[in-house]
Order: sequence, then structure tokens, then C-alpha cells
Amino acid sequence: MALLRVDGLEMRFGERLIQSGVSFEVEPGTIFAIMGGSGCGKSTLLKHMVGLLRPAAGSVAYNGVDYWAADDATQSKLRAAFGMLFQSAALWSSMTLLENVCLPLEQHTTMDEAQREARAREVLEWVDLAKFADFFPSDLSGGMKKRAGLARAIATEPPLLFLDEPSAGLDPISSKRLDDLMLELRRRTGAAVVLVSHELPSLFAIADDGIFLDADSKQPIAHGSPRALLDASSHPTVRAFLTREEQPAAAGAGPTQAERTPLRSSLASLPVTDDDTASP
Repeated sequence: MALLRVDGLEMRFGERLIQSGVSFEVEPGTIFAIMGGSGCGKSTLLKHMVGLLRPAAGSVAYNGVDYWAADDATQSKLRAAFGMLFQSAALWSSMTLLENVCLPLEQHTTMDEAQREARAREVLEWVDLAKFADFFPSDLSGGMKKRAGLARAIATEPPLLFLDEPSAGLDPISSKRLDDLMLELRRRTGAAVVLVSHELPSLFAIADDGIFLDADSKQPIAHGSPRALLDASSHPTVRAFLTREEQPAAAGAGPTQAERTPLRSSLASLPVTDDDTASP
């Protein structure tokens, strides 16, 4: 049985259709990517899976239990079985890192205070933040906040993690470090990961499987690992996304390729800095 199964999901805001016919399965230990261009509904799909938005149709099942057909008590139990890392890390600003990581342990386990603190310090060590346990989020860089949010998400050892654009706003060095950390955490915990991202280096480096949402047709148009889709997909939207090439434009729709400034040349002049240091 799949750890997570999404079947025939339809997402709407009122009369506005976001996506329909979304179906896939996530097996234990898999890193599953939700891909697609801006505005296609990636983060919206994630919200439907974690209980923040009710779908217009279809089901989201954890170990065979349909979340949206379950009662409140069952939904609460299902939510306790997964961790979530939001784009902004969503740390409580009035709490230290240690207190942030202890919070889900207090809510979802029977550990006493000493056990909670020991576990929180352990996972902070995993993400290389043990010496910052008594710091507040405002004292940390963006990359450190993401790692702290990841520590909080894995504190209760959930079998499934949801990560919403974990590399957003990070420089390439910090982004690579976070990718390596996610692979290491999967090795340590065996957790499956559902990853929303448009960052190609991350997608190619860590994703085992995935689904591609199309903003125009408002339905999935490809299913497979990013590398497999790069090799095998002939769909122009999928190929344009995975190769960072523009689709052919209609006549008169804009400048020709020769008239555009090459992106690679523009990026080459930008400095790369390591954001991964604490503020004084």
C-alpha cells in the first residue's frame, strides 16, 4: 500500500478551476517532486494534501485512509504523522530554536521535558545547528532558518515530509547544502518526501519521482522523475521547463531569441555569497 495516494483530485477557488484529474502515489522512502511553472497550482496542491484546503473532488489517502472523508479525530491523527516545512520556515519568532523544535514533541508525543529537549538537540545536531539552540529566528540567516524548520518537521520522526519550495531565496551554496541535508535525513529516518520546487538543480539531484502540473490545460501532463522526463518527454511545456528554454512564440509576440540577452551570460556577472552565517 502506498504511503500517500492522491486520486482524481480537483482543485478550485470558487468557480475558478486550478487543476483537475491529479492522481499519483508516493511510496515509503521516495522523494516525490511536484513540478510546473509559476501559477500552475503546486503549493495549492500541497495545501490540499496537508489539510489546509478541501478539494472540490477526489481523495487524499494516507495508508489507505481518506483524509477528507475522515472525522476530526482521525484527521488530527493523520496530520500528526507528517511534517511540514513552509517556504518561510514559519518559525515562532518569540521562541528559541530549541523551543521551536520542542513544540511538536510537546503536542504529539508523551515525552517528558528532558526527553523533548534531548530529542530537539539531537535533530538540531543533524542539521548542524546545535550551537544555535538558544538563538531566536531573527538572529539567523535564511539558510539557517530553513534548516531549523526542517529540524522541527522531523522532530517527531514522521514517515512523510512535505517541503514547500525549500530552496526559495537561498544562494546556490546554501541550496546545495540543503539538498544534501534532505538526502542525509532520508537515509537516517527513511521518511518519504513530497517536494514542491521549480529549482532544477535540486529536482535533478534528489527527486526519485514526480508529477508535472500544466497551467494552461489545468491538469497533469507528465509523470516521472525529473531526469527521466528530461530524457523521454516530448511535451514542449515539460521540455521548456526542464531545459530552461522558451517555447516558440507566436509571430509578433515578443523579441526573437537573438534579441534576448543570454541568461547564462547575465548570471555569470552576479556574485555568489554564502548566506549561511549567523547575524552578530
